[in-house]
Amino acid sequence: MRLEASRGLWLLVLGLTVLRLWAAATIPLTEDEAYYRLWSEHLHLGYYDHPPMIAWWIRLGTTLAGDTPLGVRLLPILGAAITTLLTADLARRLGASARTALVAALAYNAMLTIGAGGILATPDAPAILFWAATLSVLGRIGAGGSPRFWLLAGLMAGLACISKYSALFLAPGIFLWLVSSPEGRRRLLTPWPWTAVAVAGAVFATNLAWNATNHWLTFEKQFGRVEPSQFRPEYLGELLSTQFALLNPFIAVLAGAGIWAAIRRRGQAGGMDLSLPLLAALPFGLYLALHALHDRVQAHWPATIFAAFALAAAAAVEARPRGWRPRTLATGLVFGTVAMAGALAWAGLQGPPLNQRTDPLLPIRGWPEFAGQVEAARVKAGAQWVGVAHYGALSQLAATGRIQAPLVHLIERERWPDAAPAPVERPGLVLDKSRRLSLADLQACFRTVTPAGELVRGLPTSRVDRYPLFRVEGPVPDLLARGCPDELGKNRRR
Repeated sequence: MRLEASRGLWLLVLGLTVLRLWAAATIPLTEDEAYYRLWSEHLHLGYYDHPPMIAWWIRLGTTLAGDTPLGVRLLPILGAAITTLLTADLARRLGASARTALVAALAYNAMLTIGAGGILATPDAPAILFWAATLSVLGRIGAGGSPRFWLLAGLMAGLACISKYSALFLAPGIFLWLVSSPEGRRRLLTPWPWTAVAVAGAVFATNLAWNATNHWLTFEKQFGRVEPSQFRPEYLGELLSTQFALLNPFIAVLAGAGIWAAIRRRGQAGGMDLSLPLLAALPFGLYLALHALHDRVQAHWPATIFAAFALAAAAAVEARPRGWRPRTLATGLVFGTVAMAGALAWAGLQGPPLNQRTDPLLPIRGWPEFAGQVEAARVKAGAQWVGVAHYGALSQLAATGRIQAPLVHLIERERWPDAAPAPVERPGLVLDKSRRLSLADLQACFRTVTPAGELVRGLPTSRVDRYPLFRVEGPVPDLLARGCPDELGKNRRR
C-alpha cells in the first residue's frame, strides 16, 4: 500500500478510535451492555442468550480500564479499529488499488450502524471482527498465500461462531465462493479447507458442550426463532427500508451499483473481485430475508455483512471515478461523519429530548440517581431485597452499584445461574415499568402485595418511565428456582 493511502488509513483509524473512546467513557451503558457486564463477572463457555465471546471481551476490558462504561466497551472499540484495517486489507487482496482500499474503509465507517454503533459492547462486536478476519485470511489465500492460512481461517471462523450464531452462515458462504471458480473447486480437493472446518468445529464445540450440559439453553433461545409461526411480509419491507437507512442511503446506492456491476461482469478480469465477500454474505442475507417474512429482523442483525457492502461501494467508485459516483461518495461520507459525530456527541453530552413526546436517550438516562431513589425506598419499606420483572432494569440497577441488597429477576431465572442467594422469604421491594408490572401480576406470585409509591426516571420536559413500587411478602414456592407464574412473565418483553 502506498505511503499516502497508508497514512490516510491510519489517521482514519486513530481519529475514529479517539472519538469512540471519548464517547464510550461518557455515554451510559445500554440495558444489553449492562446485562453482558453481569455475564463477565462469571465467565463460562455459554450463556442464556448468546455464546460467550462478548463476556470474555468485557472481562478483559474492565480488567484493563476498570469497571466503567469505557472498560466495558474497550475491546469492541479496538475491534472496530481492527475491522476497518481488515476491510482495507481485504480490498487490496481482492485487487483494489490503495486508494480504493481507503475508500472502502471510509465507506464502512460512514455506515450509521458502524459509525455510531461501533462503541457498543454487544455480541455483534466480536462477530463482526472475526467475520472480517476470516475473509481477510481467505483473501490472502485467494491471492496466492500459503495453504496453511486455512488453519487461521478456521480459527477465526470458530471464534466468530462463539461470538454470535449468525456466523454459522459463513460455512455455506465460503463453500459457495469455492465452488464458484475452477481454482476454488481445486482447493476443495485438497485437505486444507476441510482442516479449516475441523478447526472451526473444535472451537465451536466448546459452546456446544456447554449447551449440552445446560439443557441447550442458548440453542433453544436462538434457534427457536427460526420456525415460522405467521406470514407477515410487511417485515421484509421494514428490513429493506431500515437497512437502506442504516447503511447510509448514499453508500447503499453505491453498494447496489457495485453489486450489480459485479454480477454483470462475473468471470471477467480487472477491478476488485467481490465474489468472496458477497458470496460469503449471501446465505446470511437470504436467511434474514426469509426471517422477515414471518418476524421482525432487529436493526443490528445484518451488521456482520456490512463490510461487503462497503467493498462493493468502493468498487463502484473505482470502476467509474468520474460522474455521479464520486459525488455520491463524498456526500455519503459527509453525511455519515456528521450523523456519527452528532449522535455520539448528543448521547455523550446527554443532550435534551427531541420534544415532549420523544426522548431517544431515555433508556440510558438517570440510572444512578434512580438507583439511589430505589435504595432509599427499599430502606424505608424495610425490604431485604429488590425484585424486577425485566433483565435490563436489573442489569442497569446492578451497574450503578447503589443497591445495597440482593437484586432478583422474578422471571426467566435460567438467565442467572450464578446469582447469589437472596432472602426472598423476607420482605422485598418489587418495581418495574408500569406497563410491565401491576398489582394483579404480583398477587399471583406473593401472598401479600402492598403498593409503596412510584418513582420516575427521565427528564420532566419529555416522556418519562414510571415505576410503581410494591412491598411483597410470602413468595410462591421455589421462586428462585422457577420464577413467578406466567402472568408476570407475559409482560417481560413489553
